[in-house]
Amino acid sequence: MTVNNTIVIVDDDKNICELVRLYLTKEGFEVKCAYAGRQALKLIEAEKPAAVILDVMLPEIDGIEVLKQIRQTSKIPVIMLTAKGETIDKVLGLELGADDYVVKPFEPKELIARLKAVLRRSESALEDDGEITFDKLSINMSTYELKIDGTVMEIPPKELELLNYLCKHPNKVFTRDQLLDEVWGYEYFGDSRTVDVHVKRLREKVEGVSDKWSLKTVWGVGYKFEVK
Repeated sequence: MTVNNTIVIVDDDKNICELVRLYLTKEGFEVKCAYAGRQALKLIEAEKPAAVILDVMLPEIDGIEVLKQIRQTSKIPVIMLTAKGETIDKVLGLELGADDYVVKPFEPKELIARLKAVLRRSESALEDDGEITFDKLSINMSTYELKIDGTVMEIPPKELELLNYLCKHPNKVFTRDQLLDEVWGYEYFGDSRTVDVHVKRLREKVEGVSDKWSLKTVWGVGYKFEVK
């Protein structure tokens, strides 16, 4: 478990907050609740929690906007909660940097299991402080920094995590579902377009940088970081 074991729950349904709080407290977590978007942002800033469980539908500003603002300054794990099951909501949440996605109604035990998995991955990423280097490419996960030909590039956390994962397994092909599971930790049934979107954005940053490696599409299968 992380040193800071505070979890912030954000949901305008106080019954859901209380239910999840009870389960989390039994697991040894400290829990803080917020019931609206702006209140949530203030609480997250003050508490700097280990993770956030965030509903999409909120008063004031919605959960998607709260997630956007969290990601401007923090890489803390965020699990999105929503009554909506539409694929577009899942894709949008994952693209913006959500670590997992749970659709209401849900089993509290499943939510707890997903939370623990997200925290384990987060801790593993923090411990993975080695620097990966290829020709004109450097990835440092301790500082979440990407350098292209010596220049630090602006890059969202999930794009960097995806590139880091592919670079750690050069020349190995991964399906979209495998990448969703390994990078996002999300068992995704349906449209896996979010991986395509992230690869497209990565290509805009790294395409043509070096003739010794490239981000390759393996048609009908998935993607790989090819080293020549």
